[in-house]
Amino acid sequence: MKTATKVLVVLLLLSLAASARKRDPLTEAEADQLREVAMEPYKRLKLLIQFTEARLVAIDQVRADPKLANGRGKQIHDLLEDFTSLMDEINDNLDQYEGRTMDKDTVKLYHKGLKELIEADERFDLKLKTLQSAAATDSQTKKEFVDFRFVLQDAQESLKSNADTAREYIETTHEEKKK
Repeated sequence: MKTATKVLVVLLLLSLAASARKRDPLTEAEADQLREVAMEPYKRLKLLIQFTEARLVAIDQVRADPKLANGRGKQIHDLLEDFTSLMDEINDNLDQYEGRTMDKDTVKLYHKGLKELIEADERFDLKLKTLQSAAATDSQTKKEFVDFRFVLQDAQESLKSNADTAREYIETTHEEKKK
């Protein structure tokens, strides 16, 4: 009985430690901005795209600044994790908005947001491919690549899923307009 209790306590502590390590990809200011536009799909998508793009810009800045060379691989890892979390948040929002009944003007804005998202996804894809390419050609990035290789893969998969979902929802919107 005592052994089972000890095992249970250890498992509980391990799960608490694992959940404590999970970072929020949004700053407090970003979370506040999203709360303000919670009921406005277009504005929310626009903000999420902006925040996601900021993570990729930060990766470029980290890679370019020699002062940030120490721990660069870990920093890129964390930024890619944030990127992936934000892409997942965008997907969740798309699914949520797709199920809502919206007035005509909101549907137009939502459709515009989907188009902007697809354009952003293309930019994001290019940046991730550039990072992947740098890992093959740049000696410094090659060394750091071990720190972020798997999260880069996750980011690319999440991006693909996001783009596929946005395209699917645009097609659905076009079909509904025809009816």
